[in-house]
Amino acid sequence: MAHRVLVDAGPIAALLDRRDTHHEWAKQQVAHLRHPLVTCEAVVSEAFFLLAPVRAGTGTFAGLLRDQLVRVDPDFLFCDNLPEILDQMEQYKNVPMSFADACLVRMTEIERDSSVFTTDRDFLTYRRNRRERIPLISPF
Repeated sequence: MAHRVLVDAGPIAALLDRRDTHHEWAKQQVAHLRHPLVTCEAVVSEAFFLLAPVRAGTGTFAGLLRDQLVRVDPDFLFCDNLPEILDQMEQYKNVPMSFADACLVRMTEIERDSSVFTTDRDFLTYRRNRRERIPLISPF
């Protein structure tokens, strides 16, 4: 397993929403992953949006952030990586690639010993450094 796990919004939502298709899978994965799960601000925003309709979803997620079980990488600033992020979004505009996904791909380019914990099939298409598969923890 990779040194660092970068978490996408999908597994966060799946973990906190019992009705989510990937709920059981996400629980099993979290039981085996090292904490904290690392992410970026764009994913945090996306997760809060996805959890808004889930009873106690945003409050529980806020608790995970407060307790640093999910931690925003303080060294990753999108403004320092904006050209690369925008290039990726342009490259995958037919998918289309979200801003949060582009940030996670960029984070894997910077920290090579990382994998992305996701329920998003688009990560099967994305490549870091234009041609390298991204190590994934995913249900597919």
